[in-house]
This record gives sequence, structure tokens and C-alpha cells, in this order.
Amino acid sequence: MLPDQQLSNVIRILSIDAIERSKSGHPGMPMGMADIATILWKCFLKHNPKNPNWYDRDRFILSNGHGSMLLYSLLHLTGYDIKINDIKQFRQYKSKTPGHPEVHCTPGVEITTGPLGQGLGNAVGMAIAEYNLSNYFNKIDYKIVDHYTWVFVGDGCLMEGISHESCSLAGTLGLGKLIVFYDNNHISIDGNTKEWFTDDTYQRFKSYNWHVIPQIDGHNFKDIYNAIQKAKKIRNKPSLIICNTIIGFGSPNKSGSHEIHGTPLGDKETSLVRKKLNWNYPPFFIPNKIYEQWSNVKEGAKIEECWWNNFKAYKKEYPKLSQEFIRRMNSKMPENWNNISQQSLKKFSFINTNSATRQSSQQVIEEWAKFFPELIGGSADLAPSNLTKWSGSKSIKSHKIGNYIHYGVREFGMTAIANGISHHGGFIPYTATFLMFFEYAHNAVRMASLMKTKHIFVYTHDSIGLGEDGPTHQPIEQLAHLRLIPNLNVWRPSNLLETAVAWKNSLENNEGPSALILSRQVLVNTYHTQISISNILKGGYILKDFGKFPQIILIATGSELNITLQAAQEINKKGYSVRVVSIPSINVFEKQTFAYKEYVLPATVKKRIAIEAGVPDLWYKYVGSNGIVIGINTFGESASSEKLFQKFGFTVTNIVSQALSM
Repeated sequence: MLPDQQLSNVIRILSIDAIERSKSGHPGMPMGMADIATILWKCFLKHNPKNPNWYDRDRFILSNGHGSMLLYSLLHLTGYDIKINDIKQFRQYKSKTPGHPEVHCTPGVEITTGPLGQGLGNAVGMAIAEYNLSNYFNKIDYKIVDHYTWVFVGDGCLMEGISHESCSLAGTLGLGKLIVFYDNNHISIDGNTKEWFTDDTYQRFKSYNWHVIPQIDGHNFKDIYNAIQKAKKIRNKPSLIICNTIIGFGSPNKSGSHEIHGTPLGDKETSLVRKKLNWNYPPFFIPNKIYEQWSNVKEGAKIEECWWNNFKAYKKEYPKLSQEFIRRMNSKMPENWNNISQQSLKKFSFINTNSATRQSSQQVIEEWAKFFPELIGGSADLAPSNLTKWSGSKSIKSHKIGNYIHYGVREFGMTAIANGISHHGGFIPYTATFLMFFEYAHNAVRMASLMKTKHIFVYTHDSIGLGEDGPTHQPIEQLAHLRLIPNLNVWRPSNLLETAVAWKNSLENNEGPSALILSRQVLVNTYHTQISISNILKGGYILKDFGKFPQIILIATGSELNITLQAAQEINKKGYSVRVVSIPSINVFEKQTFAYKEYVLPATVKKRIAIEAGVPDLWYKYVGSNGIVIGINTFGESASSEKLFQKFGFTVTNIVSQALSM
């Protein structure tokens, strides 16, 4: 039996009431997609409002996140911890109902959305996670992982390039439990999309290897229900349901117009909507009979209880698997990880082989990945250069429980997809490209940081040191960009031990993502047997003092650290005491106590030089206005790394000269 029409009308009314009270918001989409949402949430969605984090719930993603009141209305009506007062506080400071859905603000929100198209990419990641986990943990009689990923998208999401990247890969992987609803209303902010969006969406998604259900009436309950039933029967392809809708459905004067996209209706039009929808109640009042019909509290609790009963039986038959499932879903480290990591670090500290830090990174992955079945890697068609594969890497396309994703040349899609994998639970994703091409994915990196996503970015070819490929591939300002993003730990290690410490910190970090900035060129492996690993973990430390209390401090990272050590020796020979400080992670170093930072960089030592092959600006924080930064304020050139380092002043001779001038 299909729901009563008033169940979707209450979504429309609640949405416009909240937007009117807030004096801002987007009423058009919630009014237009209310009927689709009603059928999905009432008839198909598997969830428990009293436990939004239940492992086997369906995932619902609102990619067109500006229509957030649609989601908040659904969460409130079905019984999540979103009260009517929370709805009244829509878009207000510190409320549970911010302008766009935020994963850590609102119970029931799976992932933060708003930048159009990224939610769709995130959903592809969640579907990958479900597919992989189900094949890893399920047994014939036990479906421990068995849920769908449902996505709402609008015209804007499908215009964004990330939708092409993500959906192309989703079709290639055959993600049959990913179902997307396209709000085909032909309206975006600027007006009717016939002027700028005339794609044949049906053929586009067919070419991606999607199952496409075209031209259903997005306001007809029976059509919507039947379309979902058809989509669920297709298990080897993702499905797109193209829903013809009217933006602002129910508004007598503004429906079908871009005027209703992102502007409150106003008192007069709101009253007319109430009249047209036969809603004879004041703002924010919902009759008990509507609440009773919408509530999913009892049904959700029963579904989860049934799952737990099944899991108890599974636990008896497969104790190790069940224990591993709970560990991974709760983001716990592997057993004996502390001992394993400490032994590895000690071993690494005695290895003096010169290597590029991308090679060091691969060595660390090879050492530790076997202890992390949840570690799932991938590269944007650069695995032989990023060195992100290890001996146990298996493609998820060829192996149902694989641990490596060939993302193709899709940096933005890759990053958003991996964000979704992480937020699904059960995985630690790492993704890789050249540092220069992180720019393609910049916004998804920012979103990972906003959401405090556990995601490790591996960025190789970190400077002019990559050489002959020239300025198009040589990052200059990118490292500074990354360091400026809140919640992101950025590491630029100089050798094997620092690289291993960076990986350890990243694997253990549950407070946000990490970025590892790695060299293409071979670096001298500075001797570390005397260095405290715990100090490296602090992000910055004293590498070596030449002489007693320092008269000058040299600060460096990555590929510039070895020439800095050589320069310090030369300066010391001329009668000066020199301290060399390595700061592989400014972000981590800044989190240390004032006393520790003062110990490493005593305020009494004013003469300081920072050396790094990138823009110099951030380093003035450490050298002061009277200090010197040897950096780069121009683009690079096409030449060998040796020639470029000489040209741009990254030489022992120049560092010594600059120091003596002080």
C-alpha cells in the first residue's frame, strides 16, 4: 500500500516553514523531490533512527545538499534525534541543522555535501565499500553486509566534471547496489537549463554501463515505487532513475521557476502553498497521525535486532571473522600494532641506503600493509610513479576482495570516492597522484579535512626536483596550499625513517586526513640512529647541533635537508655554532607544547634560515622578519634536478653565504 500524499506534503511544508523562519535556504528542491523521498524512505530504506551508526544500514546521500531541509525533515519525521526546535533553528549558529548537511553535526547525515557532485562521488565510494566488505565477510547463511547506497542528485551535480569521473568508474566496476535519483527539473540558479545543459543523460549513463530508467513521473507514487523495484533487480550495474519533477512543486506562482531555487517564498506565497496542498495547520505543527505514519523507530529497531541476532550466530561459527569485522568498523588498530611499528621503525633507523622518499614510502607500505586488511590503495593512473602498489596489492576489478583501485586519470573523482569509502567504515583509504595534480582534487581534499576523514593522500614528485618534465609538473605553491587547510596533517619527509614515521602518524590519526609529500629524485639518507623517533612524531625536532648553544638555526624539510646539514658543517668550521632543525610536518609541530617548540627553536636565537623548494611565505613564521628563507617565488624550468637546484639557490654554497651575511 502506497503512502498518503500528505506524507510528502509535510516535507514541503516543514521545509518552507524552516526556510521562512531562517530568511534563507533553498525551498525548490525539497518541494520538488518530496514525493521521491517519501516512497524511498517509507517503502525501501533500511535504517534505525535510534542508532544512526548501525553497521548494515542503507546509506542515503543528498548530493544536491543545498536542499538540506528535505533531509532534515525526513530525519525529524522518521524519529532521529532532530527535534522540532532543531528544525526551527535551521541555518543558525551551532544548530543541528546547518545550511548544508554536515556529517558530525546531524544524526543520520552520512557525509557532508554541498559542493555539487561530490556526494555522488562519495556514494560511489560507499558502494565500493559495501561490495568489498560483503565479499570479504559474508557467508552462504550469513549476510552480515547487505545494504544499498541511495543518492539524490540534481542538474548541477551532473554538470560538474566529478560526476563523469565517478560514474564512469562506477559503471566499470558494476556497482549494482548503487541507485541514483536524478531530479530532472531543467532548472538551475541561472534559469532554464536549455541554454547550457542539453546532454542526453540517458545515453550518457548507458555508455557508462549503467542501468537507466528514463522519464518517470517524479510526483507519481506508483511510478516511483515501480522504478525502484526495477532498479533493485539489477545487480551487476548501478542504476540511474531519471525523475521528471517540477521545482517548487506546490507553489502556485513560483513552481517551475528558478526564482524558487534559493530564495524563501515569502509569507503570501507560503500561505498559498498551504491552501493548495490542503495543509490547514500553523507553522511547525504536525498532527500526531502524520508522525505515527512517518515514524520508523519500531520497525528500524526490529530490523537491527534481527541483524544482531544473525551476527551472534555468525560470531559463534566464525569468531575470528566477526572480531575482525567489529575491529574494522570501529576503526581500531590491528593487534600488537605498537610492537610491530616500533620494531619496524627501529629497523628503518639503521638502513642507510639512499632512495627517493616515494621509494621509502613503498618500502613502508610493503612492511605494514599485510597487517592492515582494511588498507585500500589507489592511484590516478600513476602507480608505477607513485609506487603505491605492494606485493599483496590486488585490483578490486579482478578480485572481489581486492585492496587496490585503479582510478584512472580521475584525481577529483578518486579523492571523493575514497572519502566515501572511509565514511562508510571498515577501510583506511590511501590515494596517490603527483603533487602538482592534487590541484584537480583540491576541493575534495578540503572536504576530507572539513569532515575529519581518515584518508591518506600520497603526493609524489614534490618539487622542481622532478626535473625535465618542466614547470607544468613542478609544484611551487601546492605544498603551502595543503598546509593552510585546517585538520590536515602534511608531512614532507627527508628519508626512510621520517617517511615511516609519517605513515605511522597517518595510520593512527583519527582526527583528520594526512598528506605525504614525497620526492621523485634519490635523496641521501641522513643518519638517524641517534634521533628519537618520538621527537620525529612531534613533527619537528633537532636533527643535529654543531657546537654548543646555537648562534644560528637552519630549518629544512625533505630533499633540502641533506644540503642543509652539509652547509651547517661548513658554517661550523668557520667558528659558528649551528643547529639543524628538521620540520617534516608543520601542522603536527604546531600542536606541540610551547615548551617543546621553544626547546627546538629557542626565541633567543634570532638568526635563522629556512630552506625549502617551494613558496617561502609560511616559513617567515619560524625565521622572523629578520630571518632568511631560501625558497622559490617563480615557476620552475625544464632541466635536470641538479641544474635546477643550482639555478634556484638550493646549494651548500648559497646557504653558507646567506648564513655568513647574517
